[in-house]
Amino acid sequence: MAVYACFNYDYINCNDVYRKSCCHFKGDPQLGRRRIRPNANSDILVSSPFKIRVDSGNLFRSRLPVMVNNLTAAHHHLESTLPYKLPKLKAVTLGEALASADDDLVLPGQDFSKQAHVSSFEKYLEMYKRSIEDPAGFWSDIASEFYWKQKWGQQVYSDNLDITKGKINIEWFKDGITNICYNCLDKNINSGNGEKIAIHWEGNEPGLDGSLTYNQLLDRVCQLANYMKENGVRKGDSVIIYLPMLMELPIAMLACARIGAVHSVVFAGFSAESLVQRIMDCKPKIVITCNAVRRGTKVINLKDIVDAALSESSENGISVGLCLTYGNESAMKKEATKWQKERDVWWQDVVPECSTKCDVEWVDAEDPLFLLYTSGSTGKPKVFMSTISEGVLHTTGGYMIYTATTFKYAFDFKPSDIYWCTADCGWITGHSYVAYGPLLNGATVVVYEGAPNYPDPGRCWDIVDKYKVTLFYTAPTLVRSLMRDGNEARILFDLYVTRYSRKSLRVLGSVGEPINPSAWRFFSQLTFDCCAWPQKPGSATFPFFGVQPVIVDENGKELEGECSGYLCIKNSWPGAFRTLYGDHERYETTYFSAFPGYYFSGDGCSSGHRIGTAEVESALVSHPQCAEAAVVGVEHEVKGQCIYAFVTPIEGVAYSEDLRKSLVIAVRTHIGAFAAPDKIHWAPGLPKTRSGKIMRRILRKIASRQLDELGDTSTLADPNVVDQLIALADK
Repeated sequence: MAVYACFNYDYINCNDVYRKSCCHFKGDPQLGRRRIRPNANSDILVSSPFKIRVDSGNLFRSRLPVMVNNLTAAHHHLESTLPYKLPKLKAVTLGEALASADDDLVLPGQDFSKQAHVSSFEKYLEMYKRSIEDPAGFWSDIASEFYWKQKWGQQVYSDNLDITKGKINIEWFKDGITNICYNCLDKNINSGNGEKIAIHWEGNEPGLDGSLTYNQLLDRVCQLANYMKENGVRKGDSVIIYLPMLMELPIAMLACARIGAVHSVVFAGFSAESLVQRIMDCKPKIVITCNAVRRGTKVINLKDIVDAALSESSENGISVGLCLTYGNESAMKKEATKWQKERDVWWQDVVPECSTKCDVEWVDAEDPLFLLYTSGSTGKPKVFMSTISEGVLHTTGGYMIYTATTFKYAFDFKPSDIYWCTADCGWITGHSYVAYGPLLNGATVVVYEGAPNYPDPGRCWDIVDKYKVTLFYTAPTLVRSLMRDGNEARILFDLYVTRYSRKSLRVLGSVGEPINPSAWRFFSQLTFDCCAWPQKPGSATFPFFGVQPVIVDENGKELEGECSGYLCIKNSWPGAFRTLYGDHERYETTYFSAFPGYYFSGDGCSSGHRIGTAEVESALVSHPQCAEAAVVGVEHEVKGQCIYAFVTPIEGVAYSEDLRKSLVIAVRTHIGAFAAPDKIHWAPGLPKTRSGKIMRRILRKIASRQLDELGDTSTLADPNVVDQLIALADK
């Protein structure tokens, strides 16, 4: 077993078509700790304009790679920073000893490195260098492994990132004809893997489960695709999917893709108001939902939410004539479901009657694949349009090729692996790393309906043992919650963690939040081997293939060596998102106007001290009485921004001024006085999604006392936490 890569996806710029950082690879340094969201300061703790400081004197301890343009020099630099040259770094081999300090360097084991797709840092440099110097050849070679009905034109890609030269435009594999559903299913079946398990489904209640082979999954997808075609859904039409994590959710996504429809998955739990906004914006032909879902002990009546949304949409001029409803009888009986005969249809009554054969709708590589809306605080939700990129003969490009490639290399996927990502398909991580990425690689995927701590905090490891999961991808907040539960007493730790074998685990990944060193070390204890090359606990590491981060000054001139400047991404890559749906001008202004010719991420620091939320949070949770912490930046009339920390003490520890002072001292000791929180806000809990992701948007509004702008809180695992935090605002 091995910890191969614990990386943070939400930082700097990645595949996930939405600013989800380059799939940071193994090694150090961290590429940007800030989520780059349009017109929002997000997690940055400094005033705008945002700046970055890069210290080229120590690659492992710096926060941005200086190796952007000169890979050979960077390699020599890395060699010069190995443990025996750096007294502040203590080398340990995971499996022989555990990293115990933030500066410990975890060394690789030969057995794991030998079998890895990227077996050494030298191999990474070789592949990365080619992806930057010859992107057309690099991505064409990868794309050739997939199926294309028709190859693209003469150019593999074309782009314009310079707003002074015209419209911002990114195209990859233009005029190539392909289909993502075909590559996920038919291609794998044609390769002889039809009887391989595609999906293991685990229900909310232990013992409720099911599985589908690739053959069975294709049959189900074709049946739904045929039903939609019979009801007027055509290429380019929108379909809203409002489903929980049932097998029917990826089935619906793939069915839309098969016929060229544009799916918009809405997290099942968003309020009726939020659903109305999405219906009004994309005008779907069909809404697909289920009657209810049980999450833990809580039943959520999804059909009631859809009914309210469709009614309000109709009053505002957008009528949806068909609501296809799956009867999830483990949560609610059909008889108890409110029904509108003219509009509502039970999935089980009509879809199974359709043919299991459905012709593929071949689409251009730059045709839309899906819309995914983010949850803004006010007004119209932000939305991104993802496109399939065109590719070489027998392959695919853009989102498809980039998602498939990040999955393969980041998780070191092998055909025998069993993969589980705890994210919901309502978020971009679920699109890319529950559905499309794994299935494009022919993987076996675990889909889990329930809460990760139900009926107790040992549920994750029970599922790992049940399905012999080898690749496990989850949020650091889930890891920290397990630490909190497990450390209450040794007996609880044994009950929730060590009682389970976990011996199948081979690769661990973290996503959605920065992972602090203590959580990284705890996570690593769940496996018993090592990493593919030297890692530093908590580090996001190097950029993924094709993503070229650079530092520029105020005039847009690239800087090298020790410098202060602005973090940008140079040139396009296949998985870059194409536009903000319906608002291309905002897309250009937000990401390309500051430095023509570059994608501007908005990352930064102040006065040479770059402060990210992860560093401060890590310092806070290092305190023995701190169970969890979340840090945001809020406006300050003198400093521009100040550090505002939400802190959850361990169970049994009372809020007190002495504890508050002790926490501040912990940050001053670990980082420095400049990073000390200006405000510590006591938090009995933090607002999290069902998958464990902290909703920092809500924390920023509470910290800024903008309580009338909290936005939609219906997706939270426990919405009552918000009221508790507001009540403690001035305590």
